[in-house]
Amino acid sequence: MAAKTQHMKPETAAKKLEVLLAATPESFRDHDISRDELTALQADPPEWLVTLRREGPHPRSVVAGRLGVSNSGLARAGITEPLTTAEIGAILDEAPEWLGVERERQRVVRADAARAKREKGGGAS
Repeated sequence: MAAKTQHMKPETAAKKLEVLLAATPESFRDHDISRDELTALQADPPEWLVTLRREGPHPRSVVAGRLGVSNSGLARAGITEPLTTAEIGAILDEAPEWLGVERERQRVVRADAARAKREKGGGAS
């Protein structure tokens, strides 16, 4: 008996591809995506996906990662909408005070998490 093909909602597939669902083509949004389709998109992305990943708009998690802050840090800074690559670049170029504060906060959180992991596991990281 053949295995049943697993499908996911477009929202889930967009998250796995790290793209903003609203910016994807309607043909992507209008049906569930099979695991095979997702694998194919990851292995050989179509032009729309390449462009979207390069130019945005990007989901919060990608924006936060590119700025080196947390999603909460974005919210504290008042950034609630998706940003394009150009907008992220402008923030990086401008280097506003909040960005430095949030990057330092993120650094401390990561250092604390690494310390806790070392203490719990007793191993080096």
